Amino acid sequence: MFVVAALYKFTPLASLETVQGTLARIANKNGVKGTLLLASEGINGTIAGTRSGIDAVLSQIKDLPGCADLEWKESTASEMPFIRMKVRLKREIVTMGQPDVDPIHKVGTYVAPNDWNDLISREDVVVIDTRNDYEVDIGSFKDAVDPKTASFREFPGWWDRNKARFGNKKIAMYCTGGIRCEKASSFLLEQGADEVFHLKGGILKYLEEVPVENSLWQGDCFVFDNRVSVRHGLEEGDYDLCHACRRPISEADKIHADYEPGVSCARCKAEFSESDRERFRERQRQVKLARARGTRHIGDT
Repeated sequence: MFVVAALYKFTPLASLETVQGTLARIANKNGVKGTLLLASEGINGTIAGTRSGIDAVLSQIKDLPGCADLEWKESTASEMPFIRMKVRLKREIVTMGQPDVDPIHKVGTYVAPNDWNDLISREDVVVIDTRNDYEVDIGSFKDAVDPKTASFREFPGWWDRNKARFGNKKIAMYCTGGIRCEKASSFLLEQGADEVFHLKGGILKYLEEVPVENSLWQGDCFVFDNRVSVRHGLEEGDYDLCHACRRPISEADKIHADYEPGVSCARCKAEFSESDRERFRERQRQVKLARARGTRHIGDT
């Protein structure tokens, strides 16, 4: 089994190219794969490897300024869920496109997973899912508001159009690992919201700590690696991925007439041209050849 660690930390970082090189070197030396994003506002990413490999990378991250108290979510994978290691420099570690939002200095109230049910069951609280629409499709908290956004960049606009709906209610937000709702809580406070809460550690921490018999979570949680989804106890789910549009697909989706492995699904058949699908078919052919040789093609993600 491989250890999968999902992490983020909002903290001022400098000398990003030096940090990038150091993290890439430590990860590659220890056989760790995945993606880490670095920006002046902090670090974000998911990595996988052996226990000792993950510990080596986490130790290096905790040596960064402001990261000594780094928290992360761990789960397991039966196969390595990533093909390579990437350490990338970005403008934001989660892209919202709002330069005045600063979670380092202003953020909502953290709510522990074991206190979350009580909060979101109150009549004076509205619960908002800050994830993308395709993530919400396979699982969410009961009665949560789905903004139906295709990317996190769309969230500020959605809030501006819809904030009047929520009157004077308290706002509780959640996301996969905590980073998007943390940044969204900072944004809402800047926009004048009075009381804003967010789930500490995100859905992943909730599914890890809250027993299924007490849970208000319904469905699976989408994750950005080859496991595609996880369930309570962070067990691997049953969803696969459409390698054309990167959306999760179920076994029922695979019997739809528009499904072609690696090429299209019912949701994206109309989104691509026939020339696109020909490229996807060639990629799928290369993926199959690589699997037959006992290796993995770069497109097999």
